[in-house]
Amino acid sequence: MSSAASLTADQEIWRPKFNPWLIAVVVALAAFMEVLDTSIANVALPYMAGNLGASNDQSTWVLTSYLVSNAIVLPISGWLAGALGRKRFFMTCLFLFTMSSLLCGIAPSLGLLLFFRVVQGAGGGGLQPMAQAILADTFPPEKRGLAFALYGITAVTAPTIGPTLGGWITFNYSWRWIFFINLPVGIATLFLVYTFVEDPPYLQKLRGAGVKLDYIGIALLTLGVGALQVLLDKGQEDDWFGSRFITTLVIVAVISLVSLVIWEWRQKAPVVDVRLFKNFNFASSNLMMFTLGIMLFASLVMMPLFLQTFMGYTSQVAGLAISGGGLALLIEMPIMGQLTTKVQARYLIAFGWLSLAIAMFYSTKRIDLAISFGAAAWLRVAQVFGMGFLFVPISLVAYIGIPPEKNNAVAGIVNFMRNIGSSVGTSLVTTLIARRSQYHQQILAGYARPDNPAFQNATNGLAHQLRNFGLGGVEAKRAAFARIYQGIQAQAGSLAYIDTFMVLAVGAAIMFFLAFILRSNDPRGRGAVIAE
Repeated sequence: MSSAASLTADQEIWRPKFNPWLIAVVVALAAFMEVLDTSIANVALPYMAGNLGASNDQSTWVLTSYLVSNAIVLPISGWLAGALGRKRFFMTCLFLFTMSSLLCGIAPSLGLLLFFRVVQGAGGGGLQPMAQAILADTFPPEKRGLAFALYGITAVTAPTIGPTLGGWITFNYSWRWIFFINLPVGIATLFLVYTFVEDPPYLQKLRGAGVKLDYIGIALLTLGVGALQVLLDKGQEDDWFGSRFITTLVIVAVISLVSLVIWEWRQKAPVVDVRLFKNFNFASSNLMMFTLGIMLFASLVMMPLFLQTFMGYTSQVAGLAISGGGLALLIEMPIMGQLTTKVQARYLIAFGWLSLAIAMFYSTKRIDLAISFGAAAWLRVAQVFGMGFLFVPISLVAYIGIPPEKNNAVAGIVNFMRNIGSSVGTSLVTTLIARRSQYHQQILAGYARPDNPAFQNATNGLAHQLRNFGLGGVEAKRAAFARIYQGIQAQAGSLAYIDTFMVLAVGAAIMFFLAFILRSNDPRGRGAVIAE
């Protein structure tokens, strides 16, 4: 029997000692804690800046430093798990994340806080992919959908909960408690992982076997991903290619990442197994997971921003308006797990992308300056409905035709693509909204001309009303001009949101057609590929 066949046989007969669902809850809890930290600090940045004597621009590095180190560890987590053993690597990441959370909470200066956030991001980078890989090995293929549904709840709902929870903790206690709350959860999870989680036999055989430290691959990955993450986070703030700093980062990222792919393709034991992309389903699922990351975070950023900027909502009320989407996903995910055992994954994926495209297009019709709280809440539910049909089936498709010894690498790359997609989505919407607002404002301002009778009538009518409230003629005229300009800005911003939702709708529609060329799986038969 060949080595590969032996590994597969071990995978077939091995079953964990403890109840698989107990293991699933434990690892999902660790992943939830990590995903929550990617967004929980967003609303606390002004408080951190004020408390640590830093500017608001400097405080944004609290987010960037975490995302950079997190993104670097994600794609090499499979290699690290093979070198150290998956359970040992998972526990190491959990320990680093928990201890650095304590250090972040007691940091006396911004510099130390940034350093501890880098350590926290590095520890957190291994939690998501290892949780998914543990679930892939703990459950047989025909039950993976149910397990991935539990994991999907953490990956999709935690970013939604993060800003609302972070705002509440910061307002009622202190920004330091957004880090301290990780301590009891982290310590408890570390004990539970030690007690219940184990490495399957094939991983024990592979542990450290032939491991060679690839200095060049790690250096290229660190440079490329680090530069990519920073430019995505700071691009709009620094006017993209109008900034020499951003232009330099683009050059470094492109050269490093292209060199990384070429280098790793020729290595026998690559830190990032880029040869997995020869598998069409794996490549397609990564593209879809990348796009899903864009859709999830783009809409997650847009809805609260619109409600706070144009509707005057507080952060807590805006968070409440979008919380219905998170609740819908909590209900939807377990149902989706059941459906994956009865329906081919590609059909569920196609339905999810179609629903998402329709929801984003519908958003272009419903977003306006008169939208009510209830309408905004239901619109958010519509936007996330299709996402519930995507995360679990796309995760399942990524493993079709992949040998079990590659599960760690698959999980690392898939989670990396989703995280990079979330960064791209955030950058995309902020850039589109800013640029399209300028465009529409220029167009609308063209109608505010002295020779335009409608503009003159509106100005005179508004000035007359203001004079009735006691303003003088000149002051009333100036105030009328100011209010009309504010109205133009609001209308331009609203039109920019409509344009951005249309871009997201087109992207989802393209993914809908791609879903039909995925290879079929047998939902009742061990997750095997159906011959076509």
